[in-house]
Amino acid sequence: MNFVQKSGISFLLKSFVAWRIGLFAILLLATRFLPHGNNFLGGGMTSYLSNPYLWSWANFDGEHYLSIAQWGYKNLQYFFFPVYPVLTGRIGLLFTGNFVLSGLLISNVAFFLGLMGLWKLITLDFDKKIAKLAVILLLIFPTSFYFGSVYTEGLFFALAVWSLFWARKGNFLFAAILSGFASATRVIGIVLLPVLVAEYFLQQKGFKLKWNFLYILLAPAGILIYMYYLGVRVNDPLEFLHTISIFGPQRSDSLILLPQVFYRQVFYRYFFKVMPNLDYTNFLAFYPSVLELIVALAFTVLSVYSLFKLRLSYSLYLALGFLASSLSGSFSSLPRYVLVLFPAFLLSAVWIQGLPATVRFFIYGLLFVGLTISASMFLRGYWIS
Repeated sequence: MNFVQKSGISFLLKSFVAWRIGLFAILLLATRFLPHGNNFLGGGMTSYLSNPYLWSWANFDGEHYLSIAQWGYKNLQYFFFPVYPVLTGRIGLLFTGNFVLSGLLISNVAFFLGLMGLWKLITLDFDKKIAKLAVILLLIFPTSFYFGSVYTEGLFFALAVWSLFWARKGNFLFAAILSGFASATRVIGIVLLPVLVAEYFLQQKGFKLKWNFLYILLAPAGILIYMYYLGVRVNDPLEFLHTISIFGPQRSDSLILLPQVFYRQVFYRYFFKVMPNLDYTNFLAFYPSVLELIVALAFTVLSVYSLFKLRLSYSLYLALGFLASSLSGSFSSLPRYVLVLFPAFLLSAVWIQGLPATVRFFIYGLLFVGLTISASMFLRGYWIS
């Protein structure tokens, strides 16, 4: 198998470097013009103030991942799946215990590998123009900075993309192994099981089973092993689900179907509770809620539209991934969760390519402004997603 062609590697490398430089420029401006928050700063206030250019990337959940990497799991941290913090801890030992540097290295290297996988996956069916546009849309998405932070997004993205790529190539053993690691990285990784099943039958051109179908059963191995660990450790295999409500009162520790989420979040919470009571004189307070609503509506449309325009396995990954992100009863964190749903960016690229140039650049501009605002807020310790 040929790896990514030289022209593709060149484009991806230039795009990745430009993205990282852009994010650093945003950080420089944010530290100059936006006062820092007082809570959830990476490494705590002292560490953050001593080197905001490093610790800013570990704000909010990053603190939990670094804590697990260094000390192992503590109570109320089981919501954070193990692969990323364990890997951060092991590699951190090579950096004499600098776990934040280890986490950043893992996130950024994994994300770039994921971009390479995305390029190869898209060019199986589309031309390079679509692949380039999908990558650009992903990089300028308002929450793309999470890919380069001490978060699981970069690693999960790489595992999911390459799992689907190897499934497309018929190597279901490797695809299932990667899916297994993905399911121990983020709970959403479990959706790769039905995705691989769908891809298998697409290639079989019917419901024919061969012995290699058994490989797919490895896909949920990661989450099953983690559940076994939780059963032994805290006597509750679903502890990661039962503690979700502590991360926000709008979340539920029982499963809630998507129609209920839309009723509760869109028609009730947003229009009758959140929006009327927001302080619209405080941009930092109302911006995250507006972003959540826009992303929720956009990805609902994309999920439905994909059923008619994309390969079934891609559509399932997008729709089930979006559904899984809402089962806690909230769209809180949705702008971050949807980052790894790469078929949405492929579908958007196909749609945007047919638009007039002025409209395309207007969309790019809106996305970049959103990225600038969102990254600035996150890096200075204000809640985004």
